[in-house]
Order: sequence, then structure tokens, then C-alpha cells
Amino acid sequence: MDPLYAEGELLSIHNAFHQGQYQKVIEFDTSALSTENALPGRVLQLRAQIANGEAEVVLADVEGEDEVPDLAAVKALAQYTTGNTSDAVREVEKLSTASSENMTVQILGGTVLQAAGKSEEALALLTKHQGSLEAVALIVQIHLQQNRTDLALKEVQAARKWAQDSLLVNIAESWVGLRLGGEKYQQAFYEFEEMPVCQAVAEIHLGRLPEAEAALQQAIQKNPNNIEAISNSVVLAVLSARDPKDIMDSLRSKSPQHPFLTDLEEKSALFDQAAAKYSKVTA
Repeated sequence: MDPLYAEGELLSIHNAFHQGQYQKVIEFDTSALSTENALPGRVLQLRAQIANGEAEVVLADVEGEDEVPDLAAVKALAQYTTGNTSDAVREVEKLSTASSENMTVQILGGTVLQAAGKSEEALALLTKHQGSLEAVALIVQIHLQQNRTDLALKEVQAARKWAQDSLLVNIAESWVGLRLGGEKYQQAFYEFEEMPVCQAVAEIHLGRLPEAEAALQQAIQKNPNNIEAISNSVVLAVLSARDPKDIMDSLRSKSPQHPFLTDLEEKSALFDQAAAKYSKVTA
């Protein structure tokens, strides 16, 4: 079972991380943590720094600690975030062979592999988990990206049987709800009450664009490096018939390998290829 979900000293910092309260996680006093939880606590803080746009700082922090699988996985995630994708994927593939039972390797390795377009490899690693709700949440995300809502829903329902009312299960169920639509949109909105970016996504689905704008602005004012708030602001700008160029430039500067950007570049290339073929036919 995932130790981070036990009623214990890591519960608060873990929930804060998954609610996007990264600065709170970074400032969390870990000095009183038990020896057993010192490393998981440090990993959460390092991940919060990466999410906060401080991947370079994290790389310097973990320098020379590659012998610790958890920290090697953190390094790989930081490398990927800064654009060093080949080294990141290579490190994760090595860790997947040598330390596949390590929970941090599963979660961060799965994150890197999925971001690199290696969905099946990511799922193969993540499904080795032994009761990790974060692994479950990532599996749900991958299935949703694969447009397999049925598999995502099945994963959530299975986790609900043993995790009951856990925060991550509720969040994952709300992700699925956003895909299912209908009354699920409003249910997701209420579940995301403490998560302004996710709440903004629910507002967009509900057609409440001004409210979505307010939620995203709140998130960005609190943390100007909130990558997910910035990426969703691009979507909102397009839906609101505004030029998203400046927001796109901000996203590129802060997270050049963000999945939104890589997916957009891939689709733009495919469109150009199709357009070129059409031009030849009509010439």
C-alpha cells in the first residue's frame, strides 16, 4: 500500500502537492520527519520545485546522488523538463530495468515515458505498483490521453474499492467525469474546489469562460510559474477569440517540453504534410 496515503506525517505535504500548492510543499518543515519518511518528503519537495519552474535548481541539488533510485528518477524528470529528453528517457529506461519495484521510479519514470510518447512502456512500469494511488492516477491520465475512457473508469472503480475517499481517487474520478460530460462537469467542479487550475478546466467545460479566466488568473498571481495554469490559459484565449501568442511564448520559455507544445507541434507537422500533398494534387 502507498505509504503516502496512510494517516501519518506525509499526508499533509502529499495532499498539498496534488492540490497544486507547490510553494507550501517547498516550505514544509521536513526536519521532524522520521528517518523512513525523510527521503519521500525530500522527493515531494524536489518535485514541487520542478513543477514550480525550478528544474535547474533541482538538477544542482541532486548532483552526485544517482546511486539513490528515487533521486535518479527526480533527476530524469528535471532533465526532461529542461529539454534534455534523450538523457532523461535513457536514465528512466535504465531505472526501469534496475529498480522497477521502486515507487518513485514507477511514478516519475512513468511520467517521463508518457511525456516522451512511450505510453505502453509507461503503463508497463506503472502497473507494477503495489497499492500506489499516484500510480493509479497516472494510469488514468494515460488511458484518457489514449481516448480509452472505459479503461480509465475501470481503473478508478477498482481503486475506489480499496482507497475509499482518498483525495487522489476523487481527483482521478473527476478527470474521468470531465470526459464523460453532462452532470459530471458540475460534480468535478465541486471536487476541484481547492484546485483553481482544475476548477478552471471544469468551468470551461461548463461554458463559463469568465469564471475560468478568474480561476486561472488567481493561480498565476499566486505562482507566475504555474505551468498548467499557463497552458490552460492558451486554450482559454483561443476559445475566447483572443491571440494566444504571448501566452504561448511564456509557456515555451518556462516549459519547452510541455505536452501541450509537443502535441501541437506534432499536429502542425501532420497538417503541413497533408497540406503539401493537397497542393501537389491541385497544382
